[in-house]
Amino acid sequence: MDVDPRHYEQIVRFLGYSQFSNVWMCCFYMYLQGIKDNDIHNIVLSYLVHNCYRETLESFVDCTGMPEPADYVEDMVKRKGIFCCVLEGNALKAIELTEQVACDLLENNKDLHFDLLSLHFVELVCAKKCTEALEFAQNTLMPFGKEQKLLEKLEDFLSLLAYEEPEKSPMFHLLGSEYRQHVADKLNRAILAHRNLPSYTAVERLIQQTIVVRQSLNQDHGKDEIPPFSLKDFLKG
Repeated sequence: MDVDPRHYEQIVRFLGYSQFSNVWMCCFYMYLQGIKDNDIHNIVLSYLVHNCYRETLESFVDCTGMPEPADYVEDMVKRKGIFCCVLEGNALKAIELTEQVACDLLENNKDLHFDLLSLHFVELVCAKKCTEALEFAQNTLMPFGKEQKLLEKLEDFLSLLAYEEPEKSPMFHLLGSEYRQHVADKLNRAILAHRNLPSYTAVERLIQQTIVVRQSLNQDHGKDEIPPFSLKDFLKG
């Protein structure tokens, strides 16, 4: 490619090697397969816009000479603010900000709305505010229990109140950063879809398509002829 590879050191530094490496390796693989530079750049750009890496995107645009995506800055700043609120456990603020950028999103997506509210419940539980947590569950979460799927979720969260040390309960995973990350990613995708933007990055769609094609080939030619899809093997080429 015509871009000095040293320029990408700052991108890796911004994103963290483990998170960015799969995207970069996938693009490098495509480069070796003769894919045009511009197509590869668009794939990386899609990833950066999706995940709200504004400073990294600006660096990437500068060193590749690509045109800046129209109106991306304001959208990324707003989504990044919401994303960070969720990761920090400030779910009520995330809901407030979401209603500002997509006023009917949560009203029409009860599952996502419940997930966000459940984060606030978790924060109350972790702060040992059990009475406040119970009141919040009764007044705010209980109405979601009319749907069977959400009722099951509600029961899982309420079970946390039965333990003096909820982090040692069978539902301990609901207290961790991975659950907050899951909700943040889910909300980010929903906001993008609400704005009629792709809810998955180009890399994710490429890998999804690869999996579908390989599954179809497995069905047509038998399981023994084509090995199961492996991202590690895919990136190795």
